Amino acid sequence: MTAQARSWLYVPAHRADVLLPKAMAGVADAVVLDLEDAVPATAKDAARAAAVAAAAVEQPKPLWVRVNALGSEWGRADLAALAGSRAAGLRLPKVEDPATVREAAERTGLPLHVVLESALGVERAYELATAHPLVALLSLGEADLMADLRVSDRDALDWARQRVVVAARAAGLPSPPHAAWTAVSDVDGLVADTTTASRRGFFGRSVLHPSQLEPVNRLFTPGAAEVARARALLKSLADRSAQDVAAWLDEDGRFVDAAVVANARWLVELADTISHERTSS
Repeated sequence: MTAQARSWLYVPAHRADVLLPKAMAGVADAVVLDLEDAVPATAKDAARAAAVAAAAVEQPKPLWVRVNALGSEWGRADLAALAGSRAAGLRLPKVEDPATVREAAERTGLPLHVVLESALGVERAYELATAHPLVALLSLGEADLMADLRVSDRDALDWARQRVVVAARAAGLPSPPHAAWTAVSDVDGLVADTTTASRRGFFGRSVLHPSQLEPVNRLFTPGAAEVARARALLKSLADRSAQDVAAWLDEDGRFVDAAVVANARWLVELADTISHERTSS
């Protein structure tokens, strides 16, 4: 469920021996081994070796690796070490230049999750999303972006968030995963922010601690009543088509046209994907 993952749990790669098995056995939809922010400079080489070892074997759920910034010596070494591995893909932090994306794609052959963490990155969102066919996902790194913009209010990021949603969809990519909620103990804040993000075009969220997984998974799982309504709409579509009707009012007085049908079809496909992943895990 890589493209439709509800939760992406970060695991510091230098602690992979202890934490990765727990993450793979837990309820996260995908796991991200982190070589960047969570790893001290003295542990970079050990972390990279652990990520290479983990990416050399088949894992029970998608394993992504967040590499170091590609302008650094660590980042270049990360690409060389992970090229051609069995990782589901690489997260590229602090991306601003499409040439960086193309270099990572050509050197590794792996799907890429491009993370925008600066004003310049946001300004180039669509250009970065379309820099190479291996770009699979686009999202924001909000803590660094707030620092770059010199803002302290998360609401100041609303425009940047919607810019990334539009850029991702315009590029034909899945809805972007939302950035991590850093106040781990503030569950109410996590729920409120995730609910808003899900309504504004994001799907899934990066997670810093296992305690955040349950609310994030729940909030990105379509509700049973919502899915049932979508299924009923799609079931009635054949009858309407036979009547040569392109748009109509449903029993609730809602105007139904091609856009509403497309959203219902996406919702049903998403619910079926999540259900399949649950039963097969």
